[in-house]
Amino acid sequence: MSIPPRPARTRASGTRIVGRALTCAVFALAGLLFYISAQTARGTDLRTDNSLLSLSDVIRQRSAQNQQSQAQLAELQERAQRLTDRQGSPADAAQLTALEQAAALDPLQGPGLTVTLNDAPPNATSRLPGVREPDVNDLVIHQQDIQAVVNALWRGGAEGVQVMDQRLISTSAVRCVGNTLLLQGRVYSPPYVVKAVGKTDALRAAVEADPTIRNYLQYVQAYGLGWKVQESGDLALPGYSGTADLRAATGQQ
Repeated sequence: MSIPPRPARTRASGTRIVGRALTCAVFALAGLLFYISAQTARGTDLRTDNSLLSLSDVIRQRSAQNQQSQAQLAELQERAQRLTDRQGSPADAAQLTALEQAAALDPLQGPGLTVTLNDAPPNATSRLPGVREPDVNDLVIHQQDIQAVVNALWRGGAEGVQVMDQRLISTSAVRCVGNTLLLQGRVYSPPYVVKAVGKTDALRAAVEADPTIRNYLQYVQAYGLGWKVQESGDLALPGYSGTADLRAATGQQ
C-alpha cells in the first residue's frame, strides 16, 4: 500500500520551525544587547544620575578648598603688609642699615689704613751682623703674617677690612698655599695689600702692638721682606658680593 503525499501538513511544519528559529534569534539578540549595555555601563544603571551627583560633590569640595586657600592667602598678605609697615619705621630702617654694614654687604668709605706685605728679593742675604743666612721660608710671606695684620686691624676697631680686592666677612678665611694666597676661591700672588676703614690712630697702634707682626718686622730688617703702612683720609672698600654659605663648622665645649 502506498502512502499518499501530505504537502499541506509539510508546509505547516516548516512554518513552525522557521517561527521557532526566528524567536530564538530575537531572544539571542536581546540577550546580546543587554550584555553590551551592561558592559558599557560597567554594571551600573545607565538611567540614574549618580555620576552627576558625584561630580557635584567634587565641585563643592574643591570650592571649599579654594575658599580656605583664599583665606590663608589673605592672612599671609596681611602679615606681609604688617612686616613691610614695620620695616618702614625709622628705628627698623636704622637697625637694618647697621646689620647690612656689619655683614659687609654695602660699600664702606672713610679714613683708614693700608698695609702691604711682600716677599724678599730671591737673592736676599742677611743684612744684620750675627744673623744667619736666610733659607727659602725666611724670604716669603706666610699665612700667619697676613692673618696677624687682619686680626690686629679688627682689634683696632676696623669697621671693615679688605684683602687684595675682596671684602672680608665673618666666614672669610685667609689661607696660603706655597707662596700664594687663597681667599674666597681666588688665588693671589704677592705683594699682599690689606686695607681697613676706621680710626687711623687706633688701627696703627693695634698693628704696632701685635707680637706676630713684631716678629715679622725682625725679618723685614734682617732679610728685606716688604712692609709698608699708609694712612688715608678717604679709603673706599667695596661691598662683599660672593656667597655667604657656610660649608663647615666645628665647635668645642
